[in-house]
Amino acid sequence: MSSAALPLPRPGRSAVAACALCGGVAAFQVALAAGAPWGAAAWGGTNPGVLPPGLRAASAGSALAYALLAATAGSRVVPDRARRRVLTGAAGLMVVGAALNLASPSAVERALWTPVAATLTVLLWRSRRL
Repeated sequence: MSSAALPLPRPGRSAVAACALCGGVAAFQVALAAGAPWGAAAWGGTNPGVLPPGLRAASAGSALAYALLAATAGSRVVPDRARRRVLTGAAGLMVVGAALNLASPSAVERALWTPVAATLTVLLWRSRRL
């Protein structure tokens, strides 16, 4: 039997939760890129309403990054070593994201995105294991 025929291990609960949460953040970013009037809850909250074109493009890029991160966390298709590196780096970036959201002038970012980033830090770190 070839190794390609062996089933891949299933992702753990932390990985599934990280995948779902990253998917939710990606959906939020897609909505911003599409023109949802939620600018007060993103990018420092300095653009309430619909974001300007540059930030809408940044939201589209962010949505792609979160979608790829969700796929990496929620599946075992990525080779183990690469998967651990990506998830370790992403967990580190989430620490920075939590700190930046905590320091944001936007009350919505402080209240909503600080705990989301902190939760993703823990979930992505725990997801590094098989």
